[in-house]
Amino acid sequence: METTGTVRRRTAERKHDTLARLAAERDVWVSTAHPEHGPHQVPLWFLWDGRAVWMCTNAASATARNVRAEPRVRLALPHTFDVALLQGEAECFPDREVPEGAADAFTGKFGWDPRGEAGSFLYVRVVPRTVRAWRGEHELRGRVIMRDGTWLE
Repeated sequence: METTGTVRRRTAERKHDTLARLAAERDVWVSTAHPEHGPHQVPLWFLWDGRAVWMCTNAASATARNVRAEPRVRLALPHTFDVALLQGEAECFPDREVPEGAADAFTGKFGWDPRGEAGSFLYVRVVPRTVRAWRGEHELRGRVIMRDGTWLE
């Protein structure tokens, strides 16, 4: 990450930087909520396939329980000086029903295949509907770079 001082990036540059981070980074903070149990936040490995974020978690985890009850999630890339927040709805795939291409790409990135584990895992796919990106207070204006699933220019 390069800092830009007080020079505010244009939307196209924020989009480019965010897409580069989605392709390169390994971890994302996943925020979920359950009507009875409240909010939950956890870091998970993720894969960006060019359109959606793919994650995998134990099928009995709080994250899995929450997204089944309330699919709306917020994802955050882990850097407070280069904020990238994605919002969308989670779509769940049991490890035996996940699209093979997504599971193979996840395995290729991390060297771990949950489908071969003894326990049961859940793949979670999130297609962003809203993306916000900013570096510092001077970039708060114009931080929305995707709205209703469409990248802004």
